Amino acid sequence: MIRVGLTGGVASGKSTVSALFAELGAVVVDADLIAREVVARGTPGLADVVSEFGAELLTDEGDLDRPAMGRLVFADPDARKRLEAIIHPLVHRRSAQLEAEAPADAVVVHDIPLLAEGARAGSFDAVVVVDVPQDVQVARMVGDRGWSLADAESRIAAQATREQRRAIATHVIDNTGTLDELRARVAEIHAELAARA
Repeated sequence: MIRVGLTGGVASGKSTVSALFAELGAVVVDADLIAREVVARGTPGLADVVSEFGAELLTDEGDLDRPAMGRLVFADPDARKRLEAIIHPLVHRRSAQLEAEAPADAVVVHDIPLLAEGARAGSFDAVVVVDVPQDVQVARMVGDRGWSLADAESRIAAQATREQRRAIATHVIDNTGTLDELRARVAEIHAELAARA
């Protein structure tokens, strides 16, 4: 087995890269997906979030109001730390469980948006960073996702810099080209990692 950390800034195309790795047979452990699971309606994780931040962060249906939570934690570093203290241990436990279930010769890709921020890069055999310039990130968030310029810049500012992400990389994927170019680069990296696994 080879353990791979996959990261990239918001709107870098990391989710697309993650899906391409999965198509090639990698076992993908998606931290964002798991982070949603551990605070789903009725979970102890959601109860802990409500206890810490209040029931006003719930929708009428009893789900976590993710946009409201996002606005709170990306504007307030202390609130973000308190939320991470609840969610990160739950995500780590579930990620370890999924990895333990993977085949012995697997390429296990841990899709972790905040890998550079969490100082965990050294725990992986390889780190793949999906990289685009900041102006591309902003254009994608505003143009494709309908975010305001202020929200886009706030989200980028809350994350590690490009330089910090690139500093932890064993492999960098430039995602400013076409989907075919992206697919080819992911296949090249996957082949190398599979050979090592």
